[in-house]
Parts: sequence; structure tokens; C-alpha cells
Amino acid sequence: MAAPAPRPPGLCCCRKGSAGGPEAPPAPPPPPPDPPPPPDVASASSSQLFALRHLHLGLELRPEARALAGCLVLELCALRPQPCALVLDVHPALRVLSAAYRRAPPGEAPCSFAFSPAEAAAAASSSSSSAAPAPPPPPPLPPPCAPPPPPCSAAAAPSTATFLSAPCIAAPPAEPPAGPPPLAEPPLPLFARPPAAACPLGFRVDPFTDYGSALTLSLPAALQPHQPFQVIVRYTTADGPAIWWLDPELTYGNAKPFVFTQGHSVCNRSFFPCFDTPAVKCTYSATVKAPAGMQVLMSATQSTFLKDEGVYQFYMEYPVPAYLVALVAGDLVHADIGPRSRVWAEPCLLPTAISKLSGMVERWLTAAESLYGPYIWGRYDIVFLPPSFPIVAMENPCLTFIISSILESDEFLIIDVIHEVAHSWFGNAVTNATWEEMWLSEGLATYAQRRITTETYGAAFTCLETAFRLDALHRQMKLLGEDNPVSKLQVKLEPGVNPSNLMNLFTYEKGYCFVYYLSQLCGDPGRFDSFLRAYIEKYKFTSVVAQDLLDSFLNFFPDLKEQCVESKAGLEFERWLNATGPPLAEPDLSQGSSLTRPVETLFKLWTTEPLDFAAAASSADLTKWRTFQTVLFLDRLLDGSPLRHEVIKKLSECYSSQLDSMNAEIRIRWLQIVVRNDYYPDLYKVRRFLENQMSRMYTIPLYEDLCTGTLKSFALEIFYQTQNQLHPNLRKTIQQILSQGLNPLPAIDTTAGTADTPAMALEDKVSEATNGAISLRDVNVSA
Repeated sequence: MAAPAPRPPGLCCCRKGSAGGPEAPPAPPPPPPDPPPPPDVASASSSQLFALRHLHLGLELRPEARALAGCLVLELCALRPQPCALVLDVHPALRVLSAAYRRAPPGEAPCSFAFSPAEAAAAASSSSSSAAPAPPPPPPLPPPCAPPPPPCSAAAAPSTATFLSAPCIAAPPAEPPAGPPPLAEPPLPLFARPPAAACPLGFRVDPFTDYGSALTLSLPAALQPHQPFQVIVRYTTADGPAIWWLDPELTYGNAKPFVFTQGHSVCNRSFFPCFDTPAVKCTYSATVKAPAGMQVLMSATQSTFLKDEGVYQFYMEYPVPAYLVALVAGDLVHADIGPRSRVWAEPCLLPTAISKLSGMVERWLTAAESLYGPYIWGRYDIVFLPPSFPIVAMENPCLTFIISSILESDEFLIIDVIHEVAHSWFGNAVTNATWEEMWLSEGLATYAQRRITTETYGAAFTCLETAFRLDALHRQMKLLGEDNPVSKLQVKLEPGVNPSNLMNLFTYEKGYCFVYYLSQLCGDPGRFDSFLRAYIEKYKFTSVVAQDLLDSFLNFFPDLKEQCVESKAGLEFERWLNATGPPLAEPDLSQGSSLTRPVETLFKLWTTEPLDFAAAASSADLTKWRTFQTVLFLDRLLDGSPLRHEVIKKLSECYSSQLDSMNAEIRIRWLQIVVRNDYYPDLYKVRRFLENQMSRMYTIPLYEDLCTGTLKSFALEIFYQTQNQLHPNLRKTIQQILSQGLNPLPAIDTTAGTADTPAMALEDKVSEATNGAISLRDVNVSA
């Protein structure tokens, strides 16, 4: 049994229901109307009918079975009388075993969890021997709106497609629910009051989309508005969109299993039942049991480890949306790199992480605070994840997740971490209320990131990085077409479409350009910084829509409102939000000309006919360039490929050996040039690169290019030699790329520990390019 996690008082803003009068009760009201459609089309939940106060998680990690057993305790209040049902987002990978309802006594301590029947029995014995005489039992609950569940003694599940029965919390069901047996019992919640106070709820699971399902739980009919209650759901979940299990062979140390979660955008519904929408925020706590030797971390402001019990406890004291609840566990060690920051990594990576980031994070945090106000989350820690991490970085509060592959690329590491720092204000403190307006988090975070880099590294560096990203934006726009609806800032999310498919450079860079335009209307970046500080203070810990930002902007600057800047011809705010195509205006990057002009000069020399090799070769020394200069140059060569054979041959003679010793961001671009130009003398370098890469950001772009041209057989050969070092989800993605235009690939002989996960799990991951023209690194700049 684990003791409850610490919990500050005063979290509940609900009030008790009114006491009944002496008169006879009135006639029962008619059934409530059907709830309005959910405001977030990506969520099946009934979040608009309830106020979510807190969620508790009891989690047991079972890496040998690649599974997690969980118990969720939701603390809620209904917002209207007699809601018939509570609907939560879940996923086919998550198997619900039981559900129960419990009144929430005022002032009750948070629940704890028992991870075995013996722990539960010991807790019950201790409670009964030391407690005062038990109070009289509570009156029986009225029947729920839906068909009533069986009494607490449990009964067989009905054969019809109505609500399934659920056992009482303190005892196993007499007859298990239909379906395959669970791997083991999930944790049991332990309350200050006896377990009998919790009564079972009927529930059912219905299809929703290909990335989730709807869990409907019946509720007592007499539930009053603002009356606190708890819903307890016990479940198991295996490989799913949110939970990535890694065998030891997929880690750097090759010694211990590893697991991490990735909730963005709608993946955490496979981690725990929830209101999986950014519009809903709440505090959370978690009690986690893991095998000995696995260090567990979560995105929380408080954490403790109970060594005797082998249990970790976490508490997030500020409200966050479901997608920001994150967990990682594995062979992780840490080192402090500042007064409020530490890095976590596998032991073999820790020295590199320390050398790259020691003292730097505090510098970036201080710069951000000078611009946007206090950092509210307490600690800012970073954990470096194995190459299987599906994106570059994720802004989980207090604990940024970042792919370890980026450690060798200093400038990309700087930008990616600063971007996640900026999310502490824009995205985490103030969040987009719907996935249709992700630019409210990503565009503002990108703007804040560039303000921070300007303060710490100067305007020239910021302009260089911006030029590189805007080049990528225009490349993506050329491939997708200017009329593509995903190029809007306010994208219409159609039912059934995974919001992760909307993650693209428009979200980041077109959003950034709009925010930059707003800053230019002020005439002074400092005045705009003042507005953003006020915006954060006003909307902190809430979720917003674009109109909230724009109304606040115009109210903060009444002189601009009087000038009707929102209706300026050709630059109307509404057009910024809803027009397809490129940004209506782009920033002035002239302050970066000292860094961008040499790139433009060199590119022109290599692509002008006839080629003046001597002039081109002597124009610049790439070993003295910044990384962003080199990748900008190589990206422009990629855009111009295929190049004339004479040009690619001379480029190889001039730069190939130099580039071999540079970081992976540079090398992959040169190798893509080699592939797109069918330059066979350097193909062995492509093989060598892929033999040593396990990251999707450095494998998928090359496989896409290999399969687009004449080198598919070469790609197949490399894949069959390297498949066992790839995560099953990545392996499946590459198989799909290799299968385009071919008969299905033959079955792959893999070990049991690396068996492919269901296709559903792959489809729900962060969207990857399935079109050879758009590579992953062009789409997912960062999270």
C-alpha cells in the first residue's frame, strides 16, 4: 500500500447541493434533453456537462508484458441536474474492467492505491482496527437513468448491447467481463471511507473514430449540480498510440526496458480514460509502481519515492489538459545543470547532455522571464529519450521530453529546447481550446522562442534560423498547393480526422508570421511583450480561442483599435485566420544578412551555368559556417535536384569528406542530395548512415527518397539488414513506404520482443509523411 500523494488544500471550487425541504418531493422532472454536440469534434467526451476537479492515477508498469494496469479516480461536479451518463475518451488498446461511483465526502484526503490483494487486505485490516466506530451506512442511491447495474454483489453481464455490469471496488467480479482475460488485476483505490461506499456503474464502449472510442458510464439519477462525486475506472492498456514500450535492444545502454508516453494530440485516451480535449484542464496526481531498477518520471511539480514500497508519487498542482500528462521510465540518471533544472538520460548519454546544457537552461529561462513574466512551473527538467521517440521534442510541464539524436546538433538542440521553454507560457499556461487552432500555441511559442534567441544570441542568428524555417514552409506549400485547406490557421477539423494530421509548418511558421505582424502594429517589440505578459496573466491555466487573443490585443492597444487595424485591406485578421496559402506578410530578416548572404552567393555559384568550379569551391569554407547556414544551403540544393551530373560530381569532390564529420542534420541532407541525384559513388555512405540510425527523423526521409527514385531494391536490402534495430512502429512505417507500388512485403522474421503492434497504434502516432515529397523533418519541426 502506498501513502497518498501530497495535495494542497482548497482545490475544489464546487458548492454543495441544496438540502431538501420538509415538503413532499415534487414530481420527477422529465428526462433531460440530449447533450449538445461536443465543442471538440476530436473528443467523444461529455466534458461540457461536468467540471473536472482532479484526477488520480494508480499505475503499475509491466514491461515484461508490454502492458500497464491502471486505476483512474476522477473527481467531478455535474454542471446541470441529473446527467444520465458520463462519457470519457478511450481507445481500443485500453480495456475497461470495472467502473464505480462514489460520493466525495467534504475534506477527504486523496485516495491511495494498493497494488496487490494482500496490500488491500492489510490496509482494510489496519483501517478497521484503528478507526473509530463506523458511521451509519449512506442511504441507497436512486436508480440511474440508464438500465440499472446489478447490486454490489455483482451479477453476470447482460447479453444485450446495454450497459455492462461492473464489480464493486473492493472485490473481484464473480464473472469476468467478456473478452480476453486481463493480464493481472489493476491497482485498487483506498479511501478514508470503507470501499463499500463505492457502488458499481454500468458502462459500455462504443466506436468513435479510428483513433479512439467512447466510454459511457451510467450515473445516479438524483445527482445534483455542483455536488462533488468520484468515478473509479479500473483498466489495463497495452501497446497503444500513447504508450511506447522499448525492449533493451532499442535503448543506448541495451540493459533495461524503457517506456514513455506521448499524449499530443489525442493519444492519451489510450493511456487513461479522460476528457481528451485541450479545452479541459485539471490538476492530477499519480502513484506508480515499476520493476526495480526503473526510474520513473512524470510531468509533475512534486515527486517522491517510497523506497520500502518501490512506489513513486507525483502531484501536478496546476491544471493541465490531458495531453500534457506524461510518464517515462527506464535506466535514467540525472545531473543538475542549474538552480532549477536537471537533465535525465541513460548513463552513457549523461556526460554529453551535461556538456551541452550546463548553465544554458537557466540563461534561457531568465531571458524568457524578463519578457513574459515568472516561470510558474517550479522546475524545468529535461529527459533525453531513445531514438524511437516519434517527434523531436514535447513540452510536458516541468519535464521536457526530447529525442537524444538531437544532442549532436548543437544549434538544433538550442532552438528545440528554447521552443519548449517558450511553451511554458504559450501552450501549457495558456492553451488552444481546440485542435483547429493549434497556431495559438505553436505560433506564439515560435514567436517567443525567437524573442528569447534574439536576447541571448542576437538578431542575426534568429534571422538565419527564421530564414531556414520559412524556406521549409514555402517548400511544403509548393508540395501541398496554395489552396490546400491545411494551410489555414483556423483549420476545419472534420469528424474522424486525427488532429495530429494538422501538425504542419503552417501551424508554426504562418502562425509566427501573424504574431510577428501583430507585434509590428505596435511599433515596438517591447510594447508587444507587455501585451503578452498581460495576456498570460489574464488567461493563465485556461484554454482560449483566437478571438480571445485578438480581442485582448485590441483592448490593450485602444489606439490600434481606433485605427481599425483588424480590417486593414489585404491584412484583415479574419483573412490571416481563414485564407489558404502563404503568410500575408513575412518578417524583415535583413538583420541576418551577414549569415544568409554567403549562403545565397554560394548557391548561385553552384547552380549558374556554366559552372565555375574554382569560384564555387573557393567561395566559402563550410567547416566555419553555422549549422543553419549549411543546412539552408543543402536544402536549396535539394530543392533544385536533380542537378546536372557535373555539378553533383564536383559538389561531392568539394564537400563530401567535410560533411562526413558534421552532425546528422547536415549529413542527412547531403545523403538526400546523393539519392535524389542517383550519385552512386556516395551510396555506400547512405548505407552506413542507415545502419547506424534508429530515429524516424533520420530514416524516413531517406527511405522516402530511395523509394521515389530508382533505388528501391537498395532500400529493401538495407531495411532487411537493419529492421531488428528499429522500433516496431517505425519498422511498420518503413514497410509501408517500401510497399508502395509493390506487392505486399513478405512477412518479416522478428523476435518475440519486437513483434509489430496493431496498425491502429501506428496510425495514431504523430502524423508522418506518406508522400515521398514531404519528409518528416519538414513537417514536425518540434512539438
